[in-house]
Amino acid sequence: MALKRRQLLILGGLALGGGIGGAAFSGILNRKPDEIAPTETKSPIANNPKPAKSPPTVKRSLNPAPKGLYAPARGDVRIVVISDLNSAYGSTDYIDQVKQAIAFVPDWEPDLVLCGGDMVAGQDNSLKPSEIEAMWKGFDKHIAAPIRKAKLPFGFTIGNHDASGSSFGGKSTFENDRNAVIKYWNNPKHDPNLNFVDRAGFPFYYTFEQNDVFFLTWDASTAEIPSAQLKWVEKSLASEVAQKAKLRIAIGHLPLYAVSKGRETAGNYLEDAERLRALLEKYNVHTYISGHHHAYYPAHKGKLELLYAGVLGDGPRRLLSGDLAPNRTVTVIDIKLETAETIYTTYDMDTLKVIDQSTLPRYIDAPNGRITRRDIKI
Repeated sequence: MALKRRQLLILGGLALGGGIGGAAFSGILNRKPDEIAPTETKSPIANNPKPAKSPPTVKRSLNPAPKGLYAPARGDVRIVVISDLNSAYGSTDYIDQVKQAIAFVPDWEPDLVLCGGDMVAGQDNSLKPSEIEAMWKGFDKHIAAPIRKAKLPFGFTIGNHDASGSSFGGKSTFENDRNAVIKYWNNPKHDPNLNFVDRAGFPFYYTFEQNDVFFLTWDASTAEIPSAQLKWVEKSLASEVAQKAKLRIAIGHLPLYAVSKGRETAGNYLEDAERLRALLEKYNVHTYISGHHHAYYPAHKGKLELLYAGVLGDGPRRLLSGDLAPNRTVTVIDIKLETAETIYTTYDMDTLKVIDQSTLPRYIDAPNGRITRRDIKI
């Protein structure tokens, strides 16, 4: 794990409300804060002959974003994606970029926040149960509690540093981590505010719905997804509720294919990726979101889109192709339900600029297959 680094994220001028340049995928768009200030509009209220019982007015912006940042047009559904938040083993605190991103989240006005895993810094058996519990208390203080306060649903997948599913001789290698995850997420005080479809395997694998989108989370904290869990995956995706949804999204910590330097070795991506991809494609899953590789890359292979969510905490990595400097990222996904179109706006949390997709490699040759940048047609 990379050494914990602290750096000043927001310059004095930003603290006073100064403008920051943003960039759309088609190029860099420099705007002043007053040019990108959100314009609020009220959502329609259902007819009700008794105004006193009408639901409260919900204000929505056409282009919601934190002040000074590039403000993308809102889709029918908006998701904020974060991943790999942790720092050094046992850390109970988070770097400034993580805290700033969490502070920004409500201003994007998402319908859902998704995390690609590694919320805490475990996977070290020298850590005592009390130290593991302290990490989750730190996570709750700095990450989960602010999201709950904003009344935002929080979907997540378990990362290897949260609770690795590895085992030896039939015994869990990181049993204390697994127990801590169960204890934390099944505490009613830590309710993630999700509309569960199936939570029998929660928090390791489960399904939920949000705004006509069906989400499936599997336990990809190791390179192998157990056959019993894959049977559950197929049953879940084949279900009426999944197939009636306007869109299907899957999320797991390890990706199907490698994209970053130092993570291209076996064990850092899922085994039998082609079979897993075929399974997701069979049931028309639109996108698979993953973490772990600490490098942002929007891709596709076959009919499946792949979002490598990058890293928000310590340890950014370089992509296997190209010479771009590593960075920390947050991605805002705007979904157009009728056309099943997803639009990404990905912020570099070190500069607060938006990443220009065209600067990323056109394709990446992973050890187990080539993936192509999502805007490149093949």
